[in-house]
Amino acid sequence: MLSGEMRGLRAEQETIRGDLRAAIAAGEAWRELSRTHIEGLSAAIARQFDAWNLSAAEAEIAGLMLKGMSLREIAAARRTSDTTIRQQAASIYRKSGLSGRAELSAYFLDSLSPIPAPRAAE
Repeated sequence: MLSGEMRGLRAEQETIRGDLRAAIAAGEAWRELSRTHIEGLSAAIARQFDAWNLSAAEAEIAGLMLKGMSLREIAAARRTSDTTIRQQAASIYRKSGLSGRAELSAYFLDSLSPIPAPRAAE
């Protein structure tokens, strides 16, 4: 009876190992696909920054804003004053024709959202 239980446990262990190998392979494939898409998105964002004629500093700041950093965090990371970063952010908004950080993010992320538009009340 004990040897039968051991065989069952070994079979279960092999099944779990196989499932784990499959999950690891699927995760690696997903990461590779995601990397390709992220690189494409990054290139598209850079092209838009160029179209808006952002300076290198403005493009860097806009990118950090898209990543969610506050203006104060950006100033600290770039070792510059909050005032300088605020002025550069204002220049980014002016050149892009956008009203602020929310519109900047929405400009790039809105089309990525799989959330459908709300339905009219029935």
